[in-house]
Amino acid sequence: MSISIENFVKTIYLQEQRMGEDTRPGTLAKLLNITNAATTDMARNLAQKQLVNYTKYQKLSLTPEGERLALNILRKHRLWEAFLHQTLGLSLHEIHEEAERLEHLTSDFLADKIDLYLNFPASDPHGDPIPGSEGTFKPESDTILLSDTDTGKEYIVTRLFSSNPNFFDFCASNKIAIGSIIRIENNFDEMKMIEISVDGKKLLLNEKITNKIYVKIRK
Repeated sequence: MSISIENFVKTIYLQEQRMGEDTRPGTLAKLLNITNAATTDMARNLAQKQLVNYTKYQKLSLTPEGERLALNILRKHRLWEAFLHQTLGLSLHEIHEEAERLEHLTSDFLADKIDLYLNFPASDPHGDPIPGSEGTFKPESDTILLSDTDTGKEYIVTRLFSSNPNFFDFCASNKIAIGSIIRIENNFDEMKMIEISVDGKKLLLNEKITNKIYVKIRK
């Protein structure tokens, strides 16, 4: 498969995973930095290849074969992120940028070797689950979005679900990382904002941030 096809199906899959965000061609065009016409042509082409379900003016979705392709690319991407972080010490932003390039050049054979070398990690350094060679995940338990937490309780960060470098810079500068302990000080539901304490510092976060951070209750 070409890089453009792999990126297209991966983007649809990730959009569906991110709180069911929009997968219409116009939205994908902005995310992939291509024209609306090119996005529609790609969607029609992949529908003929039975990778994408396409209906004019409707959201796109992946067929089972399209989802398998997306998960295969994500597996390679996240394995590379784990390798680059653990072995070379690259930052969360750096590993994403490099993995974006390497995922398309990696054979299934090499991906399996990296997986073995890393002792079959369940997740990458962002906390994103790494699909197995069969496209399956180890089930996550007791994990919720930061936006769904309760005032007065403490939670442990388990996942930072984004590809935006500004998001990772914000998290790094405020000590929000996998394993960080967050206390919920206040929920401002009408404004869709949450006040938290982390590492002795109070922060006010909007839902664009809280919908990208996954946590579990601290017991």
